[in-house]
Amino acid sequence: MSDVPITKRAATLSVESLRGLEWRQLHAADQARLREARLQAHYAVQWLARTARAYIRPELDDGHTSLSWEHSLEGFMTRPLSDGVRLSLQVPTLTLSLHEGDAKDDINSLSISGCQDETVREWLGDLLRARRLDPRVLDAQSPYKMPAHGIALGSVYDSVGSADTLAELAAWFANAESLLRQVRRQMMGSRLAASPVRCWPHHFDLATLTSLPIRSTDTIGYIGAGLSPGDEYYDEPYFYISVYPDPDSAKLPSLPRLGNWHTREFTAAIMPAHKLLTAQDQEVEAVDFLQAAVGSAIKLLS
Repeated sequence: MSDVPITKRAATLSVESLRGLEWRQLHAADQARLREARLQAHYAVQWLARTARAYIRPELDDGHTSLSWEHSLEGFMTRPLSDGVRLSLQVPTLTLSLHEGDAKDDINSLSISGCQDETVREWLGDLLRARRLDPRVLDAQSPYKMPAHGIALGSVYDSVGSADTLAELAAWFANAESLLRQVRRQMMGSRLAASPVRCWPHHFDLATLTSLPIRSTDTIGYIGAGLSPGDEYYDEPYFYISVYPDPDSAKLPSLPRLGNWHTREFTAAIMPAHKLLTAQDQEVEAVDFLQAAVGSAIKLLS
């Protein structure tokens, strides 16, 4: 860990260092339809989580279930399973694919649109059984509850009816992965410990977590930089920079015009979709928010 004071490290996070990425223009979408797309994708990605829990060596932080965003696939992919294959989900089409190692070409694919979970389980179980993996372990109970949706009661997935909003959801994740990867690079350039950008299937957020010492209390603080596609707090996608331990709410600094502080149950600088969509240049203002919010978080923990 560097001996440079924490308050000086914020200066290494510059707007220009986060520019020049391939930004995908974001568009307004009907909130109810975007919510439906988000929930369908959230349920679909649980097949990756179930597979990871079944066939990847467990880690204490459940990191073995975390997923990478693959731009070429427009979707998420597991880490290698015990026999080296990986499972992916293409978000715009809700297509599950099995891959050999790091290869992007799939061994076998299934568009789960029109399918119930029972059908998906049968398809995936047959593939894994053919690879001498016991499919019964896929049926282990999830360690967390999912938000309510008809899929849990037997409804089918529908990528056709949600094609435009699933594509919009994929654009949010793609933009976030590019920006958050650069945030992580800048953090590491300042010799801070920042985790890889990964999707956590429980909350379906894409994030990197940075730890740094709080010298006044001799403890460790954490800064989470991420994107949530929407949840019980905000029924829309939002970027966030979270701070832990929770700082004094009376000392929270001002943020760029698109941001606000969230203080219920957790403290984070938030930039919700409806604000970002008002920007003349979405990329510039997203970068401005992240740069300012990360700098504020570092100062708060100092």
